[in-house]
Amino acid sequence: MEKKPIKRNENLIPISREHHATLLFCWKIKQGIAKEVEPQRITKYINWFWKTHLEQHFQTEEKLLFFDHEDEKVKKGLEEHQQILSRINEINLRSEEKSYDLFAQLSDLIKDHTRYEERELFPWLEKKFSENKLGEIGNILHHEEHTAAEDYSDEFWVTPK
Repeated sequence: MEKKPIKRNENLIPISREHHATLLFCWKIKQGIAKEVEPQRITKYINWFWKTHLEQHFQTEEKLLFFDHEDEKVKKGLEEHQQILSRINEINLRSEEKSYDLFAQLSDLIKDHTRYEERELFPWLEKKFSENKLGEIGNILHHEEHTAAEDYSDEFWVTPK
């Protein structure tokens, strides 16, 4: 069975586009694990991606989309943001260990969260928000920089050094 691409409201496209880069991030972590790349290199990449992309992405979602803290779907999204940050912090606390299991857990957590947002939460919010509200969100998103460009120099997922 072939999955149809998700039709995203044009106002949410900038933030949704970042999800592709996030899924690619998860794939790169899994490649690093499979190639048994030195854990410190993977940890360094995780921290770089958090600071360069994911932290701002979460802040944008929380400010513009996840403001109804009574909504169960929004609550789940917010809880998952906290779980992801907790897992990153745990990885940093164990930076000297071979943390492949934690890397895999983080990758799976982020991948599942991203898919949840794309398949359940965003469609829910698109129905819940008025066209006016979506337009306001889109106006903000289209005037902010939402780049998924990556310029990380240590491409450990290609070939280990």
